[in-house]
Order: sequence, then structure tokens, then C-alpha cells
Amino acid sequence: MRIGDIQRFSLIDYPGKICATIFTQGCNFRCPYCHNPELVDSSLHGQPLTEEALLAFLEQRRGKLDAVNITGGEPLLQQGLIEFLQQLRGLGYLVKIDTNGSFPKQLREIISEGLLDYVAMDIKAPLERYEEIVKVPVSPDDIEESIAIIMGSGIDYEFRTTLVKNLLEGEDVDNIGRLIKGSRRYVMQKFVPSKTLDPAFMTSSGWTDEELYQIKGRLERFLPSVIIR
Repeated sequence: MRIGDIQRFSLIDYPGKICATIFTQGCNFRCPYCHNPELVDSSLHGQPLTEEALLAFLEQRRGKLDAVNITGGEPLLQQGLIEFLQQLRGLGYLVKIDTNGSFPKQLREIISEGLLDYVAMDIKAPLERYEEIVKVPVSPDDIEESIAIIMGSGIDYEFRTTLVKNLLEGEDVDNIGRLIKGSRRYVMQKFVPSKTLDPAFMTSSGWTDEELYQIKGRLERFLPSVIIR
């Protein structure tokens, strides 16, 4: 595994739990508004942390932390991920993964192995606009398959979208809602331009609270829980 960093304590990355968050290096998407460019662009990668050091830290924090969240980058790109998750399980941790949903085979495998307790999948756009938004070729079938795997998994999950004003319109978000109709939880994330993969997006804006609540009202007709974060 290529691990770029660890946040040793978080109250927000795993709902209702105290967790550590591990950031993996590398991503197959190139979303211009990405707020972790140092994990996506290989030219910005720092020296990776060792698994041994992380596991030693997590061993010491048993009883103080409930869970480990693995994010990126894209964690499902990582070689050795299953073995690492098994070690987290051995330490007694709940495990959450953040994914972009483009690796359904790997996702199915780690869920079937009983290695996940929570999945957060980013829905970048309606299927017909995916490549336009993520800036690389992507299979819509893979995205749909990952959604189906997650919704049928029996574990806790959420779908989420980062809303950038000049990329997505209200109709796009409505279509995302229809794509995940009946799902347990959908999170609309406000875009905050603290740092971005494409510097031009530092001047982009998020949606206003009024706009977000209008969309929330529409989505709640077919989604049981819509959250603005």
C-alpha cells in the first residue's frame, strides 16, 4: 500500500465513531476540484508512510479509537489492501472506505470477505456526464455495478456528491438522486476551494444554502435521508 498520510483523530469521517483516517496515494480520476491534489498527482507524492508504523500506532490506540477510515486518492487501487484490512480487523477496528466506485470487482471482494463496515461512494455526476467531470475514460456500467453492490451489501453506506457551481446544475443532482433511488443516505457536500487539483478551480464557488435546500426538498421525494454537509 502507498500511504501518504494519517489523520490520527477524527470525529467526522466515520459517522458516530471516533476514527483515524488513512490517506492513500494514487487515483484513476482527475476531478479538477479535488481537494487532495498531493494524493492524486504523482509528481506531488511525498515519501509514503510504512504499514508497519501505522499498524504500530493503531495497536497503541486500541480502546481509544473505534474505527479506521481509508480514503485517498482511490483506496481500491492499492496492492495489498485486503491484507491490510485483515490486519485492521485483527486489531478489532471497524473499517470504512471512501471510493469513487470505478472498481466494482475489488469492492465486491472486500465486502464479501467481511472486511468493511461502512462504504462512502462519491457519485461525481449523472452517468452521461461522468467523463466530462472526472476528465478520464470511465465505464458507466462500473459505476452502476458499484452502486448496486453497496445497496445490496447489508452494511452501512452513503453516497455523496461534491457540488461545484460551474460543473453541475440542479437537474444533474436530480438525476444523481434518481440513479441511487431508494438508497439509505445521500450527502450533498459543499465545495470549499482550500486547494484544488486544477488551480483554476480555486476561484470556483459552491452552492448557496438556499439552492441546496431546494434540491434537498426535491430529492427527499425518493431518497429517505438527504444530508447537506
